[in-house]
Amino acid sequence: MKKIKVLVVDDSLVFREVLARGISTDPYIEVVAKAVDPFDARDKILEYSPDVMTCDIEMPKMNGIEFIKRLLPQYPLPVVVVSSVSMAVFEAMKAGAVDFVTKPNVQSVQDVHGFIHELIQKIKVAANAKVSRLSTQSKTNVVEEGASMEGSLIAIGASTGGTEAVFRILKDLPSQMPGIVIAQHIPPVFSRMFADRLNNSTQMRVKEAETGDYADQGSVLIAPGGQHMRLKKFGNRYRAECFEGEKVNGHSPSIDVLFESVAKEVGKGAIGVILTGMGYDGSKGLLSMRRRGARTLGQNEETSVVYGMPKVAFEIGAVEKQVSLETIAQALVSILRNRD
Repeated sequence: MKKIKVLVVDDSLVFREVLARGISTDPYIEVVAKAVDPFDARDKILEYSPDVMTCDIEMPKMNGIEFIKRLLPQYPLPVVVVSSVSMAVFEAMKAGAVDFVTKPNVQSVQDVHGFIHELIQKIKVAANAKVSRLSTQSKTNVVEEGASMEGSLIAIGASTGGTEAVFRILKDLPSQMPGIVIAQHIPPVFSRMFADRLNNSTQMRVKEAETGDYADQGSVLIAPGGQHMRLKKFGNRYRAECFEGEKVNGHSPSIDVLFESVAKEVGKGAIGVILTGMGYDGSKGLLSMRRRGARTLGQNEETSVVYGMPKVAFEIGAVEKQVSLETIAQALVSILRNRD
């Protein structure tokens, strides 16, 4: 396996060295250069042609978000944002970054060790990610007034590149959609920020799920980071149960955990969607949903940042139809509109 060439961009000398030395311990990663700000980084990109760039958000001369916006149209380089806990990471994702990692407490050896391990994994995923700029034109209100939504539920699973993919889907959907439940691979704290962002910028009522919440019409429940989420049927409604447990397929929340519960509790009344991400989480659960009569969609390769999870799901027969990110909202509407 060829070494992944990485450019580290951070204005803090101490953190820049901690990060560079840490990820260099992996035999498949080579830190080819370090930069103190975006202007320095631009020169290093031209000189060293890195495969992946790690980038801070708060930097002198130009912040990381503006840098990513200016950089990617000219140099489509996978970027992993390294930042403090902040809503700004979602702006970085919108600008075109592939993924993000939370800065650790450098005084804590345990925090730094966990951070380095996570960053190494995300760099390896980013090295194979597709960096592209998709259309962001809105297609809101695509559902006709009076379209029947009763008895339906939509379950969505996503990983790398998923925060922006989920946003683009939800912004194209009107408030009268059936209940939506989402398992996005995301750290604790950020799942609530993600839900708040979606709540403020879409027509849906979005919140980080808590045990006892119902997936009712017009509402979206986001599985909390670090916890699994499953559904239970109560009468004609579906209630969320959130719980801590061992990681499943390397993740918590796990998409499979959510999808398996939807297959069991909702059956043919459900629609399952598997989005961009590395690995295979969600594929078996989506297959269970399809076998119980649910309709299933998978994001296509062309619009996936990482065509891993949708590929595996498609190959095992879990995906009924592959669609582009831009048309998933329309595909959901079409299924709902044409149901018996």
